[in-house]
Amino acid sequence: MPDQPDEAADQAPPDEQPVELLTLSDGLPPVIDTPGALADYCAALAAGTGPVAIDAERASGYRYSNRAYLIQVKRTGAVIGLVDPIAFGDLAPLAEAIGDAEWILHAATQDLPCLAEVGLRPVTLFDTELAGRLLNYPRVGLATLVETLLGRHLRKEHSAVDWSTRPLPEPWLEYAALDVEVLVELRDLLAAELEETGKADWARQEFEHVLGFEPAVRVDAWRRTSGLHKVRGRRTLAAVRALWEARDAIARERDVTPGRLIPDSAIIAAATAMPASRGALLGTAGFHGRGAARHAREWLAALQEAAALPESELPSRATHGDGPPAPRTWADKDPIAARRLELARAAVAALADEHAVPVENLLTPDSLRRLMWSPPRTRDTVELLEAVIDQLAALGARSWQIGLTAPALTRAVLDAEAAPAPSRRKRQPREPADREVEPEVDPERVADSGAGPVDDAGSAGPPDGSS
Repeated sequence: MPDQPDEAADQAPPDEQPVELLTLSDGLPPVIDTPGALADYCAALAAGTGPVAIDAERASGYRYSNRAYLIQVKRTGAVIGLVDPIAFGDLAPLAEAIGDAEWILHAATQDLPCLAEVGLRPVTLFDTELAGRLLNYPRVGLATLVETLLGRHLRKEHSAVDWSTRPLPEPWLEYAALDVEVLVELRDLLAAELEETGKADWARQEFEHVLGFEPAVRVDAWRRTSGLHKVRGRRTLAAVRALWEARDAIARERDVTPGRLIPDSAIIAAATAMPASRGALLGTAGFHGRGAARHAREWLAALQEAAALPESELPSRATHGDGPPAPRTWADKDPIAARRLELARAAVAALADEHAVPVENLLTPDSLRRLMWSPPRTRDTVELLEAVIDQLAALGARSWQIGLTAPALTRAVLDAEAAPAPSRRKRQPREPADREVEPEVDPERVADSGAGPVDDAGSAGPPDGSS
């Protein structure tokens, strides 16, 4: 007969208390869409104190443009403002009311471009998402941080709606207002934790870097067409490019998301089939979409343009960017570089673990690959370290990142070339050789590079010098 179960162990744990739902402390304000209402709100905002929480809602997935369709603002001493930027040519009065106060944003790089379009540019900022990353929170979405740090539940059911809709429904407006309701409180908690962990100066450098953010301009953006890997032949590639560019032009003119005209799969289907008539195009398996028939003339013109291109103008399969090749090819192209990258990745991962920061925030993968593919030529330890510092600074690394990673990356360059040549045959492990002393970062050298101060151990230390 089996043993009787332990009654205490078999009891279900008591129900957890539900997390309190976040609500608006001052109720839902009206939308500001007249010059008079904007002037009144700007006066109240200017009379407030402390930093300004700000957020923007765009119509991603619905509109071609990245413009803001609603801007939410809050400051201590002033109620939340829900500003309709479509009603105004620019928001100079709002910018003047904010002045040089610190902005608080969550995921600042998402909103800065659309805010700049209406004349709103911060002098200083605090990014709550970036602060969460530097503090190594596993999830840094706004709702998660609010629940983790403030113990309040933030609903996100309206995150993917069409914010270009007019009038905006009240539930959407409430959702938008809640995004700034507790940003000031959240900022204060994260700032205190950054100070406690010695990462406040890291955050300051990151926030200053974000101030200069500009959206990347994609070269050959058509190559991001989903399913392009299935395409065979340069002529078919040309057809994909022509269709993608035609779709992009129509989408820009109509201000709709390109995929709402025809999806990427329809572009691949038409480019592969190369139909020559409207009937054949619309009968092509996989060619569909809201704009498939309406813009059939444009699609056919694009296909005819691709069919008439001379061989010399057909796009190549491979792209030739300014960066290093794909890491998977390094072992064949340059085994020493492959070894450098392997050692450098391991070193950066160890540093990230030691300092409790995500590896991609310690040093971007692109910067790491570029440095390991084309390191400085010198192999003098001191000169190499100085050159690595310069190269990292040129790649945009901040001083705290350089201070932590430059010595380890210098060692990866030297150790990769000191190791025996890679062999496809498995070898017995060697006895560990005596390693040279880890190169130290000269604090003055890092400062000269524009990278800022580091501590005596060659690492970017906390602002107060504590460990």
